[in-house]
Amino acid sequence: MARFLLIHGSCHGAWCWRDTLPRLVAAGFGARAIDLPSHGADRTPLAEVTLDGYAQAILDAIDEPVVLVGHSMAGFAISRAAELAPEKIAKLVYLCAYLPVAGQSLVDMRRAAPRQPLLDAIVTAPDRVSFTIDPAKARAKFYHDCPDEAVDFARRHLCPEAIAPQAEPINIGARFASVEKHYIRCLDDRTIPPEYQATMASGLAPGHVHVLPTAHSPFFAAPDMLAELLARINEAP
Repeated sequence: MARFLLIHGSCHGAWCWRDTLPRLVAAGFGARAIDLPSHGADRTPLAEVTLDGYAQAILDAIDEPVVLVGHSMAGFAISRAAELAPEKIAKLVYLCAYLPVAGQSLVDMRRAAPRQPLLDAIVTAPDRVSFTIDPAKARAKFYHDCPDEAVDFARRHLCPEAIAPQAEPINIGARFASVEKHYIRCLDDRTIPPEYQATMASGLAPGHVHVLPTAHSPFFAAPDMLAELLARINEAP
């Protein structure tokens, strides 16, 4: 039975998968989530966070090949992990995530999008080492279709996000290219435009692009649908 490793996006942590993990486990899968450096329970100083640090944290959590799921900015982290150790990854799944282009940074890709709906919610720290999300705008950007309890839970747990890993051009090549990839587009996403998700996923194999009718946080809005879709992706040839 496949094992899933779930990787959170900007300002989040392993906590965001709280509703999806038990559903995967109930379906018979091994599943876990981790905190990337400086997120959740990890106390790495923000000034020390790098993209390779994210990738290494992922690889350190893998002892046998996994279906590696990355949400939002974690598309960069899982891609770099695949370049470093493709043998550890059975499939890559991009959940309304940035699917990187070699030599570009996440900042580059965000600017290339047809619009930037998250921009007005980003609050950059005075030292310009990190940013946070304006709490008053978190629901509208991330959680507008999520239950109130989940929104309150998420707001309490959102954390600062290091800027350096998002400004760093990614080094990926043939090893990354060798790993099977799937993309889950979220059709009501108000963080990463759904049409840009389609553009990023356009080079994937037929049948490897999937959709959910949710906003940016299907792990809260539709955990049953998300777990079922991940199970189907695992079974896809």
